[in-house]
Amino acid sequence: MKQTFKLGGALAAALLLGTMLGGTVSAQTLTMGVRAGPDSIDPHWSTLGSQAEALRHVFDTLVMADENLQMKPGLAVSWKPVDETTWEFKIREGVKFHDGSELTAEDVKFSIDRIPVVTGPMSMTIYTKQVKETEVKDKYTLHVKTKVAAPTLPNDFIRLFVVSKSIGMDARNEQFNSGKAAIGTGPYKFLSWEPKGDLVVERFDGYWGDKQPWQKVVRKEIPNDPARMAALKSGQVDLVNYVPATDYASMQKDKSVDTFVADSVYFLNITPNVKETLPKPVKVDGKEITANPLRDPKVREAMDLAIDRKTLVRVVLEGLGRPANQLMPTSFFGGSKSLPERPYDVAKAKQLLADAGYPKGFEIDFHCTNNRLPGDSAVCEALSQMWARAGLKVNANALNGTVFFPAQQKGEFSLWMSGWGTLTGEASYTYGSLVHTADPSTGLGAFNKQGYSNPEVDKLLEDGSRTMDDAKRRALFEKVTDVSMTDRALIPTVQLQTVWAAKKGTMTIPARVDQETLAYEIKPKS
Repeated sequence: MKQTFKLGGALAAALLLGTMLGGTVSAQTLTMGVRAGPDSIDPHWSTLGSQAEALRHVFDTLVMADENLQMKPGLAVSWKPVDETTWEFKIREGVKFHDGSELTAEDVKFSIDRIPVVTGPMSMTIYTKQVKETEVKDKYTLHVKTKVAAPTLPNDFIRLFVVSKSIGMDARNEQFNSGKAAIGTGPYKFLSWEPKGDLVVERFDGYWGDKQPWQKVVRKEIPNDPARMAALKSGQVDLVNYVPATDYASMQKDKSVDTFVADSVYFLNITPNVKETLPKPVKVDGKEITANPLRDPKVREAMDLAIDRKTLVRVVLEGLGRPANQLMPTSFFGGSKSLPERPYDVAKAKQLLADAGYPKGFEIDFHCTNNRLPGDSAVCEALSQMWARAGLKVNANALNGTVFFPAQQKGEFSLWMSGWGTLTGEASYTYGSLVHTADPSTGLGAFNKQGYSNPEVDKLLEDGSRTMDDAKRRALFEKVTDVSMTDRALIPTVQLQTVWAAKKGTMTIPARVDQETLAYEIKPKS
């Protein structure tokens, strides 16, 4: 049963009227059809990109990022290292929360301290894992002391959402979802939210940044791609994100819409579970075996060689992507320029499987998402067919993200694929989360559920994360990329491209590499 969180009857009537008039773009209401929305209004609840994208309208981050993920001032106007383990952040003066109270360093401290307390499905502690303690020096100055030297801390704080300390440390989902605790400093104020439905916000005229052209913004969650495209064509929404590849070609010829395309930071990566025991045994000749074939590097290499990435891009994604050989763009800090293009060689894949003791292959379940990123379920099914050519029986299971991610975090999958975006623009975030040995005491390996562990990779990551010299740190992270990708700790498939569409001549949409659709960056055309 759906639950709706809202404020007041008069407001509900106003929103209904806005929905009835929602087909017209004006400087009043912007109605967006989005593939995914938040799972909570608590900005510290989950690391998912769709969560952050939605809640950026209500809450600001300490450090912001432009459309190319370059850092820029947010609620912090500046930051600098005071010593090897202390960063100083100067807080923007004169910023108001939506309840009229003033932002101070105490609110930022509260927000940092709160993150480990929130028990959401995907912990935000990957962004505060380096923090030892916080100290308010004065009303607008905060010192963040780190466990060791932490040169990438400002990058992590691109995802540090600031909430008002007035909500109290005990505030949970119910208070945020009702609006009681949804007190941010962002360009829009929270009005209502229906899980898996509409998030409605209105312009905050006391916002510290640029004045917003939209009086109201309605984010309609429409996960079904055809339904979302139909909503644009029928005028129910003014723009849509994640235009499927199958619709992009026709939209380019459609004189009633504009399209906007960008490379994204999102990659679809395969994760082989290399733990000694799999959650569900594989089968050879129809019989379950106790061994885990994925622990053998030859098997992982065979599965990699059986992937025709060019066909995935050209046919499955209809050109909206690029073959991938690592987990983030090579231009990002720590990306490797020495890794070769991943070859496609079914004959060699079969030989490697035979050498590993599986001449007839084996049967294994394969899980992926079906509603988080463009083409995720189609790529999932195509991979199953490609592996079949090498003699493997791979049972593809495409799941809704609300089912997939909790199960994945609990370690219920043997082989899986999901999207990952390097939202901080550098390697320690991605590789420190995905390939470092899982270490709850440091927060490293927070999303390493596959059991991969390489002491060389761990040391390189740890050394790099406390090396203040940029050139030395880059070299260490490039080595991490080379070693972990040669190990096939994860197997990258494709880098995605993103398409937005809007009514012809009505607005401009910045093509962000993080794929976010942000009303405060969308400008109406006069």
